[in-house]
Amino acid sequence: MTEDTIDQPEPTTAPSTAETQTRASAALVLVSTPLGNLKDFSARAVESLAGVDAILCEDTRTSAVLLRAHGLRTRLVALHAHNEESRIPGLVEAMLGGARYALISDAGTPLVSDPGYRLVRAAIAAGLVVGGVPGPNAAVLALTLSGLPPLPFMVLGFLASKAGPRRAAFARLRALEAAGLRASLVFYEAPHRLAAFCADAAAVFGDRPAAVCRELTKFYEEVRRGGLGELAAHYAGHAARGEITVVIGPAEDAAASAEGLEAALISALGQMSLKDAVSAVSEATGLARKLVYQKALEMNQKQP
Repeated sequence: MTEDTIDQPEPTTAPSTAETQTRASAALVLVSTPLGNLKDFSARAVESLAGVDAILCEDTRTSAVLLRAHGLRTRLVALHAHNEESRIPGLVEAMLGGARYALISDAGTPLVSDPGYRLVRAAIAAGLVVGGVPGPNAAVLALTLSGLPPLPFMVLGFLASKAGPRRAAFARLRALEAAGLRASLVFYEAPHRLAAFCADAAAVFGDRPAAVCRELTKFYEEVRRGGLGELAAHYAGHAARGEITVVIGPAEDAAASAEGLEAALISALGQMSLKDAVSAVSEATGLARKLVYQKALEMNQKQP
C-alpha cells in the first residue's frame, strides 16, 4: 500500500485556468483526518481518498492504519517538511496532466501546523482547482471544550522549544493585548515541555484562565481547566503524555490596569530576579520600565 514514488501520466495539453475551474473534481483535495478516534472520519472523506490517484501524507505508516480501518487501498506517497519543496514541481506537472491527489496530515486538518502550504500555493499559482473535505481540528475542539470565550480566537501552533524565544513570543502577544487585542489564544505543545510552557505563560500573562486539552477524542482524553500558575504547578508534578493543545483566555479590557500590572509582577517575581521581572513585564505590557520598576518597589515595601 505504501510507496514513495510518483508516477506521472502521459503528458497532455495543460488546461487553461478557465477550463480548470469548471472541472467537476479538484486536482488537489485537502482531507481532514481523525485526531485519534478512527470513527471520526466522514463518508465523503472516505470517498475522496478512494477516488484519487494517490494520497500525499506525512508518514505512510501512520496513514496506512487509517486506510486499513476504512478498507481503502489508494497508494500513499510521503510528503513532509523535508521533501515538500523538491516534490512540488513533479506533483504540479502531474496534476496539470490530469492526475488527482488528496493531501492529508497524520491527524486533523491539513496545513494547520503540518506540511502542505507550499504545495497548495503552487497548485493555485498553476491554475489548478484545490478542494477540501472538512473534519477534525484539535485547535477548534480544544477551544470549544475549554470553557473560554470562543470568538475571536488565534491559533499560534507550536512556539519555540527554548524558554527565551518562547517568552519573547508571549511578550509580543502581550504587547498586542496592551494595544487592544482581545482573543483566546490556542497553542500546540509537546508533553515534556508543558509545565515550562505554562510557567512561562504565567510569567508573562499572569494567572489567566486557561485549559490544557490532552489526547482529544482518544481513550485518555483529558481537559484540565484553571489558572496558568495552577496548571504550571500541576504539570510540574504530574508528567503529561500524548498530544497537547493549550487554550489561554483573552486579556481583560483593563489589561494594563494597576491590578493587572500587580498580578503580572507577582507572577514574574516568583520566578526571576527583580531586574528580569521588571524587564519582562515592561515588554509584555508595553508600559514604561520606570513605571513598572516603581510598582515593583512599592510591592516589595508592602511585604512583611
